[in-house]
Amino acid sequence: MKKIILTGAAGRLGSYLREPLSKLADVLVSTDLAENVGNLYEGESYVRADLTNFDEIKALLKGADMVVHFGAYGDEASFETILGPNIIGAYNIWEAAAQNGVRRVVYASSIHAVGMHSKMDFIGTDAPHRPDTFYGLAKCFSEDLASLYWDKRGVESVCMRILSCAQVTNARALGTWLSYDDLIHLVEQCISTPTTKFTVVYGVSNNDRVPVDNAKASYLGYRPKDNAEQFAKEILAETPPLDHSDPEHMCVGGPFASVELGNSGLATMNIINDTKKS
Repeated sequence: MKKIILTGAAGRLGSYLREPLSKLADVLVSTDLAENVGNLYEGESYVRADLTNFDEIKALLKGADMVVHFGAYGDEASFETILGPNIIGAYNIWEAAAQNGVRRVVYASSIHAVGMHSKMDFIGTDAPHRPDTFYGLAKCFSEDLASLYWDKRGVESVCMRILSCAQVTNARALGTWLSYDDLIHLVEQCISTPTTKFTVVYGVSNNDRVPVDNAKASYLGYRPKDNAEQFAKEILAETPPLDHSDPEHMCVGGPFASVELGNSGLATMNIINDTKKS
């Protein structure tokens, strides 16, 4: 592969993807709004670009084989805040991909596109959209955009509904954890699978308590190895009885299912910032 574009390269998840992606193509172009992303890996360059600026994105994607799209506002916020980077930015990525003849977009979607489903239902990749926030609504839009651009423009997409890609610090994460190693494996499979058309897959590790079913995306060859059960004894010992009437504990979206629209869903999640340094 000649050229891969990685958006959101300055983010926490992007920081773990840069090195492995640099080994999958002759050229990796990392991009974000930050001034830089530190030291560059062999074959990697960095271009500062704004997702809401179509001309910048169209120029960025010129000559690319694939786009790994992780750029976004990464929390619940007002609709106006979400609109630019998460909705208009998504349109700009897929339209620029189509105009440039990009083969595939590998997209960091989210469990929050279906966040109001019960975690007892063991939903599959064909579960209907049921967003829990404006943030989740934007993920629904992008997934539908991806489907549309496959049907009408022939741009393949894999929409990875990531659950919880962060250190395990709470009981919910015993089911929703996606380790960084499994994240890398998932993205690599989304890139290397010969044909994907429009595909949805859950980004989650091989947890005993996993609340979603990836059976219909098995052709991607994604076989996660890590299991959050190793943290269960310690986490559950520190967890008080949960309120079964609270959507936070009963829905797959967790805290995002219970916050008021526009309010941060990450505020109570104790996300540890362990961004990888290059």
